[in-house]
Amino acid sequence: MDAEGIVERLRVLANPGALEGMSRYGIATDHALGVSMPQLRALAKAIGRDHELALALWGTGIHDARILASLVDSPVTVTEEQMEAWVTAFDSWDVCDQCVMNLFARTHCAERKAHEWSTRAEEFVKRAGFVIMARLASTERTAVDAAFVRFLAAIERESTDERNYVKKGVNWALREIGARNATLNASACDLASRLSASASPTARWIGRDALRELQARASVGRLRSFG
Repeated sequence: MDAEGIVERLRVLANPGALEGMSRYGIATDHALGVSMPQLRALAKAIGRDHELALALWGTGIHDARILASLVDSPVTVTEEQMEAWVTAFDSWDVCDQCVMNLFARTHCAERKAHEWSTRAEEFVKRAGFVIMARLASTERTAVDAAFVRFLAAIERESTDERNYVKKGVNWALREIGARNATLNASACDLASRLSASASPTARWIGRDALRELQARASVGRLRSFG
């Protein structure tokens, strides 16, 4: 299947009735067809890995095709130039999160990009940096704790950003790092406690929300014991 044929398939699967619900969840629907994630995953499985096809699908500008592109691309063939082009084109939190979780967090430069993007001004670029942190914390079994301690410093630095998708990304990263193992749980709880006492309302929300979950996880032994 080429990109044109796949887009035709996506149009067959389109569900205009889903767009209203997507919009209620803050998803940009101007270029969306309403294809469900299970349908996109099934289509990606049928297609297999294809870097050139992924680039072509991304180039269509169609919301659903861009998520599909992140599912069929191969992390080993992704370039930093491609990552930069895609991340600056993000216009919706779901495209941001899917591209990061399916693709960017699995590249060789993921940790470096997390730090780099966390300092950027653009809302979805900054969110992407913190989603990489969250994804690595929840999936990279052998990564060393020191990498996540450095992420905690970035979380503290950006904890006062009031923008909705940034603060939720920061909170997500903090919770996932603290769920990784007992040592990082203690470090994340210390940070969450400091944020809870911050003069910034955003930092206080991040800290209090994360602290409740992290303390509850530790008390019932629901840490991953990675690292």
